[in-house]
Amino acid sequence: MAYHVYLKLQKFSGSDLQIDTIPLRVQSVSISVDKTVPNISIPFAGLATGESEKIALDLGMSTKRLTLTGVILDTTIKRSHTETGSPATPTSLEFTAQEIAQLIASGVDATGLTRYQAFNELLVMIDSKVNENYADRAKAADSTATLGSLTEQIPFSFAARGDAFSKDNTNIALPRQFPSKTSTTGLKGFVSQFSFDLNAESVEVTFTMEFTIATILP
Repeated sequence: MAYHVYLKLQKFSGSDLQIDTIPLRVQSVSISVDKTVPNISIPFAGLATGESEKIALDLGMSTKRLTLTGVILDTTIKRSHTETGSPATPTSLEFTAQEIAQLIASGVDATGLTRYQAFNELLVMIDSKVNENYADRAKAADSTATLGSLTEQIPFSFAARGDAFSKDNTNIALPRQFPSKTSTTGLKGFVSQFSFDLNAESVEVTFTMEFTIATILP
């Protein structure tokens, strides 16, 4: 896989990462999770213990975002609405780096109703040696393999390993599925910030992007 980060259009379907996506040359990905836990101070707690206390209620509220920096190069793009022939095949068109930056900027500015413009998913591939069932990938593939010798690529996810009520999902009835090595499902949300530089002395376009995890309605 030449690219490790893909920005998907709302129109994206299936698993072909060459169609209705924009591959990105990302140099760094910063991931942050800000947890919100409502809490109140206990009145007069210090009278008994000599120490003030708080009660906190963990309701599972947090804000998750990814900040990306990288470069955009001339890239071949396919859109499903350009399909021709039999069987129908999307047309491959090479866009300049500046055109790719314009496409992204246009998509960030667009409403979610424009499914061929707006983005709602970011796929970031990471290395993994432990699969979704807490099994070493090398041993799962070959009982004679050395532990930790096999590295696969999976999408980054905030999901936990294990089925319902098992492993990390103990007490969880409907857990999000932890990605397998064949998964191409990324993080759902929206691009909350995108900026880029057009420099006369370089053909590539440097950019920064912030992607916020959320369920988009409608």
